[in-house]
Amino acid sequence: MYCTVRVNLYLMNPQLIAVKEAFRKELLDNILPFWMNRTIDREKGGFYGRLSFDGKADPSAPKGAILNARILWTFSATYRNLGNKELLALADRAYEYIISHFLDREYGGIYWKLDYSGTPLETKKQIYAIAFVIYAFSEYFKASGNRKVLDKAIRLYRLIEKYSFDPVHGGYLEAFTREWQMIDDQRLSNIDENEKKTLNTHLHLLEAYTGLLQVWPDKELRDKLSALASLFTDRFLAPDRGNFYLFFDEEWHLKSDRISPGHDIETAWLLLETARLLDNHSLIVQAEEISVKIAESVIKTGTDETGGLVYERNPEKTTNYDKEWWCHVEALVGFLNAWEINGDQRFAAMVSEMWDFINRFFIDRVNGEWHFRIDRQGKPYITLDKVGFWKCPYHTVRACLELMSRIS
Repeated sequence: MYCTVRVNLYLMNPQLIAVKEAFRKELLDNILPFWMNRTIDREKGGFYGRLSFDGKADPSAPKGAILNARILWTFSATYRNLGNKELLALADRAYEYIISHFLDREYGGIYWKLDYSGTPLETKKQIYAIAFVIYAFSEYFKASGNRKVLDKAIRLYRLIEKYSFDPVHGGYLEAFTREWQMIDDQRLSNIDENEKKTLNTHLHLLEAYTGLLQVWPDKELRDKLSALASLFTDRFLAPDRGNFYLFFDEEWHLKSDRISPGHDIETAWLLLETARLLDNHSLIVQAEEISVKIAESVIKTGTDETGGLVYERNPEKTTNYDKEWWCHVEALVGFLNAWEINGDQRFAAMVSEMWDFINRFFIDRVNGEWHFRIDRQGKPYITLDKVGFWKCPYHTVRACLELMSRIS
């Protein structure tokens, strides 16, 4: 029933077919060639830790776990969808670099940051980063069929359950020392609240465990994923406002009123993907309702006069009108997801409008790839990286693949 309704919707909306073709062209002609041809560190191995705004490599830049895990996911997923053996070779390169340099062979887990030569700089265990490595390893296992990759993903999952899972209050703690002791600074970045439980980390654990369950149908993992998914409906969701809360302390006391429209719409569509994998009818119904409500809320309060998504709002204080690339590609998938659920043409229109916004402001036709961030007037910040610790390919590539797959 779901697939039949979806196909009929697409047949009635040729505008979305045009968006699909535009995204396919963008993936093949701009995004993938940039990452395939300009990011490889042939001297020190793996991939450069930074390319500047104009696309020039910085060979001395540190290398982050998040960037490298997302590169591995990107080349694995695109190989599976496009079948280009060069993509698989780059996935092999990314995987070998991670296990050779980021993997802590003494205490287990993943180092947060290396220097340019591959020597650990920051050895803390940030659960967010380990989740991304699980997500990437699961996708790479699909691409390579290498059982050792799956075994490593399972070991990382078990480390998270051993050290990060909170058996008293539920949920997962943010960060630890190299030796898995509690650490004072739990923050993912210097713009985050220093709290022990966050939407962002739980979201990417949801993503990682969903990817792992697809390749390893383990009962305990299924139960853990089910409990994790319920946190989004029971703890993180602010149903009266149509958004998700971002920061909590260990006992689930709310610690911030900040709203992130990009995280809201990304969480909504990923939660529905998890519900469908679990084949949980009740959760599917909830997740569909949440997806529509979040999409409506983002249209109403998450965009400004330009049509783009504001970076962050605080109902009692100020709005950050800057816009980042990842929020807009997640919105593409989120609006498409909401439209598939109820057929409301507002959501289909938002897919086209969001792509138009991206096309006008984010795609860098001079230096390649996309700008990291633009200001309220649509001007890019030229001091920000084209590739960096946080500027990665996976949001854009995943959105391309989702649109290409969903739009029949």
